[in-house]
Amino acid sequence: MGKDVIIALDFENRAKTMAFLDQFTEEKPFVKIGMELFYAEGPQIVRDIKARGHKIFLDLKLHDIPNTVKKAMAVLSGLDVDMTNLHAAGTKAMMEAALEGLTRPDGTRPMLIAVTQLTSTSQERMESDLLIHEPLDKVVMHYAKCAAESGLAGIVCSPLEAGKVHETCGKDFVTVTPGVRFADGEVGDQVRVTTPAKAKEIGSDYIVVGRPITQAADPVVAYRRCVSEFVG
Repeated sequence: MGKDVIIALDFENRAKTMAFLDQFTEEKPFVKIGMELFYAEGPQIVRDIKARGHKIFLDLKLHDIPNTVKKAMAVLSGLDVDMTNLHAAGTKAMMEAALEGLTRPDGTRPMLIAVTQLTSTSQERMESDLLIHEPLDKVVMHYAKCAAESGLAGIVCSPLEAGKVHETCGKDFVTVTPGVRFADGEVGDQVRVTTPAKAKEIGSDYIVVGRPITQAADPVVAYRRCVSEFVG
């Protein structure tokens, strides 16, 4: 599996998003469209960015009853995205229904990955708010196994967990990892972070990078540096 850098398009509107993408005159980076941009601009922003030649990770983290998620995924399959996701906490039944809904009549479908536990969830919060008393690491690996058993392609996880996920679910089970910063850059509000080079070494398949690229003085240079360090 080829590694790739995914740029998080964390912008609040179409104008800022397109102005950012206009800077890339040679490359067509893989990009992530999250809730903020999707809810602001709707499905058309996905179609417009796809028409420009970009691969798209639609990061909406679906979590509902299986039938609702199945129907929603069927709609998303028509947007021609390359990757989308849901919460593994929705159970195997929901993940299996999502996969069924996402699969097009011709048998093709976007890559479907699951969020295990959010990077903002600590052991303390998981125990006090969610009443889950197992160690966080064990919970993440259990959710990853459930996702694999449900037929999903992979999970979103910390880059620090990527190696263990591959040990647990196999080398072909995809790890998509946020929390990547340059060694000489700002950490921001991420706690468990690593560099592109270290993420490559640990075994991340895709890294999702936002501010180190989008807020760089020269985003194209920052993107190329990220690709150089992660992909080689």
